[in-house]
Amino acid sequence: MSLCDQLGQREIQVATMVWEGKTNPEIAGVLGSTEQVVKNQLRGIFDKLGVWSRLELALYVASHGGARWAADLEPAVKAIASAATLVGRTA
Repeated sequence: MSLCDQLGQREIQVATMVWEGKTNPEIAGVLGSTEQVVKNQLRGIFDKLGVWSRLELALYVASHGGARWAADLEPAVKAIASAATLVGRTA
């Protein structure tokens, strides 16, 4: 299963910001959400990727391209979102 199948676009953004060294309050500010929402997203990301900490998550992102990671996944995530929207319209 690819990373795009595991993580949503927001989760990819959060993981990338953790790799950049941002704190939960900083991430919440960028995303316009609360710190609790960020914590919940991190728990989900940890579960999906099989990591246990922010450090492991940052190392995971770094080992998959760092800054390029989100950019490489972005087109695939958008395609998945677009397909989901189309399926929702026909249902």
